[in-house]
Amino acid sequence: MNTRFVGDSALLVDTENAQAAQQLRAAIHRQSLKGLRELVPAYNTLLVEFDPLEFDVMQFIRRLPQFLKTSPLRNLVREHDIEVTYNGEDLKEVARVTGLSVIEVIQYHSAATYTVAFLGFAPGFPYLAGLDPKLQMPRLKSPRTQVPAGAVAIADEFSGVYPQATPGGWRILGHTNTVLFDVSRPVPALLMPGDIVHFRPLA
Repeated sequence: MNTRFVGDSALLVDTENAQAAQQLRAAIHRQSLKGLRELVPAYNTLLVEFDPLEFDVMQFIRRLPQFLKTSPLRNLVREHDIEVTYNGEDLKEVARVTGLSVIEVIQYHSAATYTVAFLGFAPGFPYLAGLDPKLQMPRLKSPRTQVPAGAVAIADEFSGVYPQATPGGWRILGHTNTVLFDVSRPVPALLMPGDIVHFRPLA
C-alpha cells in the first residue's frame, strides 16, 4: 500500500478504489486514534489529517494492513431513498448505446445500491459508486452549459445528482425533487461519504 506525506500534518493513502477508501476510513474511525483530526476519502485515496505532536504517524503506517482487515463500522452509515422521475434528456440515448430498453436502463439504475464515494465538482455533489457495469459509459463529448438542480445522471462508473444548476457533462437519466445542498441546514450537504443511496422510480 503506497503512502506519501502531504506537508507535516497529513498522509495520503492510495487505495484500490473508492469503496476501499470508504472501508479504510470506517476501519480507522473505529480506532479513535489520539491526534487524528480528519479522514477525507476520494476516488482511490484517503487523506489522513493529524496533529503531528500527538499522532504517531509511523506506527499508523505500520498498522495500515491491519486496518484493512477490519470490517467497516456499520452504525456510521446512513441510508437514503431518493425518488426519481426517469425522464432525462439522455435516457433514450443511454438505452441505444447500451443495447438495452429504456425500461431496462431504469431497472438497472434503480436496482443498484450506491455508496457515496466522495463529494466534489460542486458543493454537495455526490460521486455514487455502485453503478451497474451495463450502464457505464463516458461523459458527453460536449458538456451542457446548464444542467438543472436535481438532475440524476451517470458518468463512467459513477451515478450522481446535481445539487445546483451548473454546467455538466454527465448523462442525465432523470430528475429528483430531493434537495441535496441547502446552506440553511446545520449540515448543508444531505449526503456524506460512506452513506448508502437507493433510487426509487416514480410512476
